[in-house]
Amino acid sequence: MLNEKYNLITILGPTASGKTSVAAKVASVLDGEVISADSRQVYRGMDLGTGKDYGDYVVDGKQVTCHLIDIVNAGYEYNVYEYQKDFLKVFDEVTNRGKLPVMCGGSGLYLEAILKNYKLIQVPSNDALREKLAEKSIEELTAILRSYKNYLHNQTDTENSKRAIRAIEIEDYYLTHPEIDTGMPDIRSLVVGVKFDRLSRRKRITSRLKQRLKEGMLDEVQRLLDSGLTPEQLTYYGLEYKYMTLHLTGQLSFQEMFDGLNVAIHQFAKRQMTWFRRMENQGTEIHWLDGYMPLDEKVDKILGWYSGK
Repeated sequence: MLNEKYNLITILGPTASGKTSVAAKVASVLDGEVISADSRQVYRGMDLGTGKDYGDYVVDGKQVTCHLIDIVNAGYEYNVYEYQKDFLKVFDEVTNRGKLPVMCGGSGLYLEAILKNYKLIQVPSNDALREKLAEKSIEELTAILRSYKNYLHNQTDTENSKRAIRAIEIEDYYLTHPEIDTGMPDIRSLVVGVKFDRLSRRKRITSRLKQRLKEGMLDEVQRLLDSGLTPEQLTYYGLEYKYMTLHLTGQLSFQEMFDGLNVAIHQFAKRQMTWFRRMENQGTEIHWLDGYMPLDEKVDKILGWYSGK
């Protein structure tokens, strides 16, 4: 069901917040389709470790369509530029069918690549420009950056010289390549967050980790190694894949693996919440839902916000 005010609903939250079941239910009620915004669920064969809760996409006995899961092989290094391109293609297809796109995920960079309404371009490095700017102070670099006509100020661009030089490099590239379209389609999203209090979140993460290990998460990683992926390739994906690979290659005991991974996931969830708070501070309105609220109540709240009631 499409709406004049919003043409997208975004359901975000940290790991283990239950956001997928909320997104699937909303999509089911509003005749929509889910578009994943998870940087690791794009990989085939990486299921338990990335938390692909396929069962959540079955609502009242019916399968809810979900996009951008299982689209590339494990071992490939997918990135935010490709995600944005793939998202926009799916967004157009879904809306052209008269369906409502529901973006769901916890990867802050992927979410902002869509919600910030500007297009990311893979800008190559410019060694000559970098050399020219290398000796300039942060104040001088900031002044240069602000001189670009279409520059959208981002505070982090001027945190240090390296970031500032990269920002100038990008603006210079846009200036010398006017044929590049840096615009985005008119995306107007209702943004909803699902969260638990800190203690509950920690308990849910630990419980979910134990459950996934029981379900065969270590076997999944062993299969990936047996398929020809190197330990280095798997470690690249971080968290579960890093720690389980270290265990399977004899560098960590099971208990060391579990304890280290458990702490790492807690830290990851904390970073996710920090990212979402930063999004709010920079102007993104997030309507928060208590994770303990029954699913139907969560959906009713979202429907009210979506319809403006």
